[in-house]
Amino acid sequence: MTQKFDSFVVFAEMRTGSNFLEANLNAFEGIACHGEAFNPFFMGYPKSEPILGVSQEARDADPTVLLNAIRKQEDALGGFRYFHDHDPRVFDKIIKDQRCAKIVLTRNPVDSYVSWKIAQATGQWKLTDVKAQKVAQAVFDADEFSAHLDALQAFQVTLLNRLQTSGQTAFYVAYEDLQSVDVMNGLARYLGVDEALDALDKNLKKQNPSPISSKVSNYEEMRDALAQFDRFDLTRTPNFEPRRGPNVPSYVAAATSGLVYLPIKSGPQEQVLDWMAALDSVPRNALRSKMSQKELRQWKRKNPGHRGFTVIRHPVLRAHNAFCRHILSTEAGSYAQLRRTLVRRYKLPLPEAASDPSYDRAAHREAFAAFLRFLKGNLAGQTAIRINAAWCSQALSVAGFGDFCLPDRIVREEDMATELADLAAVVGHDSSPKVPKMPEPGPYTLADIYDEEIEKLAADAYQKDYMVFGFSSWR
Repeated sequence: MTQKFDSFVVFAEMRTGSNFLEANLNAFEGIACHGEAFNPFFMGYPKSEPILGVSQEARDADPTVLLNAIRKQEDALGGFRYFHDHDPRVFDKIIKDQRCAKIVLTRNPVDSYVSWKIAQATGQWKLTDVKAQKVAQAVFDADEFSAHLDALQAFQVTLLNRLQTSGQTAFYVAYEDLQSVDVMNGLARYLGVDEALDALDKNLKKQNPSPISSKVSNYEEMRDALAQFDRFDLTRTPNFEPRRGPNVPSYVAAATSGLVYLPIKSGPQEQVLDWMAALDSVPRNALRSKMSQKELRQWKRKNPGHRGFTVIRHPVLRAHNAFCRHILSTEAGSYAQLRRTLVRRYKLPLPEAASDPSYDRAAHREAFAAFLRFLKGNLAGQTAIRINAAWCSQALSVAGFGDFCLPDRIVREEDMATELADLAAVVGHDSSPKVPKMPEPGPYTLADIYDEEIEKLAADAYQKDYMVFGFSSWR
């Protein structure tokens, strides 16, 4: 085997055929692919053993330990699969390493999304025998798909740019190429392996071979939703999917007034949207959202004198909102897999369910304090878990708006009553409705558990927001 590379990485995503690609790579004696080696929730494969003698605890403490073990593997060229939400500390190390071969696996994002939804519904992520096949239809959710596409394309653009600026190239594989033994043999030659396969691995079977129209229960709704996306040649490979800017579909324009709201997650979105609807005396569903960049430009041209705004929330209150909605809760909207990982790996003292009668105020304070300690490391890029938009710094969110259009006004939540009334006057309203109040999520409010330690933990985690926006103590 010619030592062309010391290691390799397969850049892929869920439901792109990466299991099948790995099975065929491992059919070569000179290649050893170690699964999702840097998945923050497990190591290699669910319920698998340590990789090359490196435990999950050792990997999470320092991912370089496992990375070096793979690079130094003597019996075969070692590698792994890397998805956009895997340990972010690893990305810089592998993208800079020109002795690490890059393989990029792509699939039509609509197909991968539908396959992911079906796997969620059936609980079946691999199929080795058609007799064990579980069948279900996916329900297409336009907002969820938009978020899914945003995350994939943001990572793909970053990957493409880093390869270009470092003078590297990658071996591109489309989902449809996986059935070609010639492509697999060509990939092996790219990696410097002289072996050749006579046939592909037949253990894994395609799980959902039927047309997409029969795999989606609301197919017509999906077609209408996809028509709103400003895309061109979504499936083109080997190039990455078309570049996409900020998450414009999340912006909300008023029904008749010249106002557009740029929301920040875990902020007072519900109150703002109810206020916007009341301003024009319309129901909430009359507000305009899910616009493409082109549609938002058209809206701006048709509404001279328009104003864009966002609302920022005190970091400790925002963190508590994100904690209650996504981590403490086990209901819809919660991050179940992340919740389990935070309990197991980061020792968050969470109950089986938020309704557990033994989960009292003291327990809630202890759990939230542990979450804030996790956030300090997470926001500093020191954990294996990617920074989630539900709790990323608001300074970062506002900076992201600038990729398309910055808001005219940044409103503080505590000033919404006067600031929103002023905005209403600017766009021609003589009076403004009251900003409605909304109950806090969770079994306890922030006021129930707030003290100096909670404030200090939040300030340590959100140093940038406190500095940029001048936040003082919540109370």
